[in-house]
Amino acid sequence: MPKWLAPYLIALLLSGVMSCIVSGIATWRALGLIEGFFGMWMGAWSVAWAVAFPTLVLFRPLVTRLVMKLVREG
Repeated sequence: MPKWLAPYLIALLLSGVMSCIVSGIATWRALGLIEGFFGMWMGAWSVAWAVAFPTLVLFRPLVTRLVMKLVREG
């Protein structure tokens, strides 16, 4: 895999892990541990990941610039 794809791979993996955890917690809080929970969670996760990945790709440059303005060297 070419090195220039690294930021996109990081975004893909990070958005996948984060959306999985958040959608699991949200599904559990909304429904409890009911029969069919796992399938509902996976359905919620697929939608969440489809939103999370492009959001991360789009906002990463803006957030990086903001962080660089908020931190100082040393």
